[in-house]
This record gives sequence, C-alpha cells and structure tokens, in this order.
Amino acid sequence: MSHPAAPGLAARSISAGYERKPVIDGLSLEIATGRITALVGPNACGKSTLLKSLARLLPVAAGAVLLDGDDIHALPTREVARRLGILPQSPIAPESITVGDLVWRGRHPHQRFGQRRTASDDEVIARALTATGTAELIGRPVDQLSGGQRQRVWIALALAQETPTLLLDEPTTYLDIAHQIEVMDLLADLNEQASKTIVLVSHDLNQAALYASTIVAMRDGRIVRQGTPEEVLTEQTVREVFGLDCLVVPHPRSGRPQIFPLGRRTTA
Repeated sequence: MSHPAAPGLAARSISAGYERKPVIDGLSLEIATGRITALVGPNACGKSTLLKSLARLLPVAAGAVLLDGDDIHALPTREVARRLGILPQSPIAPESITVGDLVWRGRHPHQRFGQRRTASDDEVIARALTATGTAELIGRPVDQLSGGQRQRVWIALALAQETPTLLLDEPTTYLDIAHQIEVMDLLADLNEQASKTIVLVSHDLNQAALYASTIVAMRDGRIVRQGTPEEVLTEQTVREVFGLDCLVVPHPRSGRPQIFPLGRRTTA
C-alpha cells in the first residue's frame, strides 16, 4: 500500500520541560504521514515530553510544532481535536461516567454548539467499542472497570474522534499479553486500512519492532537514532540507549529484529 510522503506533524527545534527545567532542547523530528512511529528509550529520556509537545498538551519554550504546516499553538482547540486524537498516560475519567458517555466525548470536536447526538455518532461509537472489544461494557461506569478494560475504553474514545493522526502514550499499559497484541493489531489495521498516522510511546522494543515503520530512539532528551527497526534496533544502539547488552535476532516469521537481553544470570 502506498503512503503519503509529506509529514503532517513535525517538531522544529523545540525545547520543552517542566517547572523551567528543560527535558528536550532543540529537538527536531518529522513524523511520516500514514506510518506508525514508535518513540522508545529509558525512563525519563523525554519520550512522553516529546509526545505531549506534539499533542499541544505541553507548551514549547522554543521552536514550533507544525500540524499540516500550521503552528499547532495558533490553531483553534476544536480544529486541533479534529486532526489529532490523543491518549495520554494514565487519563482520568469523570466520576461515575459510563463507558458509552465517555466514548461519546470523542465526537465533541465534530459537533456544533448545542447539537444533539446523531445516529451517525452512534455508529461511530459502536465501531470504536467493537474494535476495542468493549461493546459489552457500554453501560458500565468507567470507575468500576479493570485497568485493562479502562485502557481499551480510552482507546475507543480516541478512535471515536476519527482523526487522521493518533498520538498514544504507552497504549498497552495494564493489558495482558493477548490484549496487548489485539491493540497493536488494531492500530496496524487502522494504519493500513485507513492510512492513519500513529505515534506511540513504547517500552516494549520487540512490539515496537514488529509494528512500527519508524523507530525513534531517545536518551537524555535527544534523539540518538531514528530509522527502520532494522536500522535502529542493533546491539550497539540498544547498548548506547539503554546501557543493556543484548542479542538481536530476526523474528522467525516477520524478519523484524527481536531483542534478547543479556543479564548476569544469562547462560552462554
């Protein structure tokens, strides 16, 4: 399948952080449209800070984030919400809200003030719930769900927003391995069938290698290397980024690189 080449989302020499302490400084990155990009790196390396900056959840102290060529901070909030769907880390739902009402909030950017919910909205919500395996939870209060169920409901909300670009901060958090793969397969389907641009933060290098077209490896607020999984996930780069010795071997079916850590208890 052919993908558009021009990036729709880009960071231009951005600096951002918290309480006047920069986490990333002068960082530039172009996100390829219609592809899956995974941001990887050790804790506190700047992955989530970069994603929040791209999503306009965190202001930049310098530089600019461009969305389809426009400065994202100059765009109306509703317009950004029509173009970017965002799943932050550990989102919080209003108390006692049901799954159906939470996912319905994903339709708000597409509504005029005072407009009522339509049959078309219901169809979009139903598709999002079905895609994430949460249709049977539609009437349940979100605060009564398990962590894995809540995570899938939040992904459903992002899908209901129907944006061309999705930004997800550790989307498989709290999920068991079967549901992790279901979510990653869902994201891959959205990318391939609907040409959605997907940017995700991941701590799982092997999942990132299997599903992403581009890997961006970060350390200490800078990009160490970016490219295809084969280009980035080498033994040398994993050692440089994570301080970890490992073996990298091709997946027996996909051929994508898979990482096997070498700890003190690893036998020869």
